Amino acid sequence: MFISHLSLKDFRSYENLELFLKKGKNIFIGENGDGKTNIIEALMYLTLLSSHRISTDQPLIKLGCERAYIRTKIESDDRATFVDLEINTGKANRVKINQNPISNQKELLGLVKSVCFAPEDLDLVRGDPSARRSFLDQLLIQQSPRLAGVISDYERAMKQRNSLLRSQAPESLLRSWSEHLANFGGELMAARIRLINEIGPLFQSAYRSLSEKKIAKLGYKSSIPNPSVDKDGNIDAILKAMKEVRIQEIERGISLVGPHRDDLLLTLGGHPIKGYASHGESWSIALSLKLASYQLFIDEGARPILILDDVFSELDEGRRQNLLEIANSAEQTFITVAVEGNLPKAIQGARFRVELGKVVAL
Repeated sequence: MFISHLSLKDFRSYENLELFLKKGKNIFIGENGDGKTNIIEALMYLTLLSSHRISTDQPLIKLGCERAYIRTKIESDDRATFVDLEINTGKANRVKINQNPISNQKELLGLVKSVCFAPEDLDLVRGDPSARRSFLDQLLIQQSPRLAGVISDYERAMKQRNSLLRSQAPESLLRSWSEHLANFGGELMAARIRLINEIGPLFQSAYRSLSEKKIAKLGYKSSIPNPSVDKDGNIDAILKAMKEVRIQEIERGISLVGPHRDDLLLTLGGHPIKGYASHGESWSIALSLKLASYQLFIDEGARPILILDDVFSELDEGRRQNLLEIANSAEQTFITVAVEGNLPKAIQGARFRVELGKVVAL
């Protein structure tokens, strides 16, 4: 699968942009702030139906405009799919596939699979648990688009339950939303743990390939004891844990049990990575998580797009070479750099110059 055409209108810094793209590597060169990452953000929006950088759509729309458009041509197995995505302020976004409007934009999920590696991925190692939860959930949505609805339903149940806790609503009102939260939360926990079981060996293999001597592992820290891939068991455990912390929840006005309190555990040499790993080790862990994600899609028969957003300047020569080997194997790779000299010397591909919201093929 590859994207042969990308059109942006009133998206971020682009009033109008038409890009004709190639299989293999597409390299965008330009100073920071000139619009390279805006192109990457549009590609990731096609993948996730949300920005990978911010939580709301409003900043995606060019200042002074009411809507933005992402249009693309996706080619796979001698078949072309055209996607038109309209991002609106104050009303629902609209999507067309092959000129046909679709009633639920989530039908677009899974059409474009991509793995993006960017400098902010260091937050996966050094940042708050929310970054690691988001990593798992975004990967789950690509792997199984149906889970986007489960995550959305869980967040809605948690918001409603928190509102009832803050108002000290009676148990008769709280019970229904507690059950909703447990049902959706139990399923999400099971999916996360299943994903960690699948990606764990790939993560370890990716880390070893970076010539690191210590053993890196993944785990899952949960707000319930012994979470598993058994959804029903998770549901029962969540409901039981809720009863045990009910007084604290009412005092604080928030739900203290559920996947929104959980974390992806990263260990290196038997120690927690956060606060222990060196800068280079942290980069290797972040890179290994993304390379494992990429390999997971390959193993499932997908051909994901690989996106390397301004990362070569952050890596030493050995890690650059490892990343280049992966890029050479991908059907399509998007690479951004601020300085052309940061690219590996052996790299080849279509090159574009980005300057103040304008893109020119070189």
